[in-house]
Amino acid sequence: MRTTPPSVEIAARIMRAYVARNRVPSDSLPELLATVHRAVLALYRPSQPSVRRATEAQIRASIRPDALISFEDGKRYKTPRRHLTLRGLTPEAYRAKWGLPVDYPMVSAIYSARRSDISRQIGVDQRLRMKTAAE
Repeated sequence: MRTTPPSVEIAARIMRAYVARNRVPSDSLPELLATVHRAVLALYRPSQPSVRRATEAQIRASIRPDALISFEDGKRYKTPRRHLTLRGLTPEAYRAKWGLPVDYPMVSAIYSARRSDISRQIGVDQRLRMKTAAE
């Protein structure tokens, strides 16, 4: 049964290894042990991710007609979904991380319009083929 916390045991092991190979004055051992123990405790604490929020001006500037500028790396993307997926983010997580509005676009306007035109053209072509086949 353990009575000492694991951080104290780890700090003691580190100190034992250090003192075995280095000369340390006996009066500085308590201070050195406390320093090592604080360092070990810091390893156990989860790091607090810094919350970064984009300003309204930055949000407006990131939306361009031909591309969206990523807050992650500052690069331009027509559709940043793949870029976000590679970084382990969903569009919702990206919006939350940077404080973006729920309606923040995930596809640039020009790219969206071009895809829409292609879809319409495919639909027109299909209607023409069906009309020709019916005749």
